[in-house]
Amino acid sequence: MMLSQRAVLAAFDDDYIGLSKGSLSLALILTRNAASKQFPLDKNSFVTTKGGQVAGLGGGAVKKILKDHGIERILSSEGGRTSRGNMERMNAYIDVLNDLHSHNLLDLDAAEKYWVERAQAYFDALPFTFKLDPSRSLRACVRDLLAQAVERQREVSGTMYAGAVMQHLVGAKLDVITEGSLLHHGFSVADAPSNRSGDFLIGDVAIHVTTAPGEALIRKCQDNLSSGLRPLIVTTEDGVGGAKALAKQVGVDDRLDIIEIEQFLATNVYEWSTFERDARQTAVRDIIDRYNKIIAECESDPSLRIEFDG
Repeated sequence: MMLSQRAVLAAFDDDYIGLSKGSLSLALILTRNAASKQFPLDKNSFVTTKGGQVAGLGGGAVKKILKDHGIERILSSEGGRTSRGNMERMNAYIDVLNDLHSHNLLDLDAAEKYWVERAQAYFDALPFTFKLDPSRSLRACVRDLLAQAVERQREVSGTMYAGAVMQHLVGAKLDVITEGSLLHHGFSVADAPSNRSGDFLIGDVAIHVTTAPGEALIRKCQDNLSSGLRPLIVTTEDGVGGAKALAKQVGVDDRLDIIEIEQFLATNVYEWSTFERDARQTAVRDIIDRYNKIIAECESDPSLRIEFDG
């Protein structure tokens, strides 16, 4: 009895593809190109004219396929061109497609969706990396991490990775201070419906974390002041200047604190490690572990996780 197409693809996936960006790119392109060819497929028609390489591989082609399915991220800039063993994989995959076709089980649209799902699984399994490089400053290490979030944000329009990473990094640091008693929220959970004074409230301090402070945030800080709270804005280096200017416009620049996130994190790591080199790694790892716990509990996107490279 012939298995379903999905079961056949899953078995092929286990044997030849896996969560490899080059192999996934190959499967996506072969599946898309098969739609324009006659069955049974001729393997020679998928090979370059000079032979030895699979035709049509490239990052642009893979990006277009993923975009057709609503995914804006870049799977591979090479599109599988440099992956070893592609000819063997191509031959095996063409055999699979021809076999499915001969049993009237082939649905190329469904096959393409299968590989797109696997590409999404690859993205989901790809965390950010915090590299604690002893030759660089702590601030530079934090900056590199945030740069990864900004870069991913460029790839996935509409998803605010940088803001999410910043909020939960600050939350992780505060979690250390409060010994885990702090209440955390998902990044997309707005303050207003839950009547929260900020992203975090500790003592009489309302903490706001944002990549781009705007007038609405300053108004919220004014509300904090009216309620007897002390507003604290944690933002990017670029955001500090904008927040200060907005606060000055409404006359509260000397009543709220604005701190750049790299300094916010680095200062505490130095303090907690008592400026000892060996203890610094432990302090950073503790923040990253707490951050990943928050992501697991509050966010649905596992790719927000951070891998610690100490």
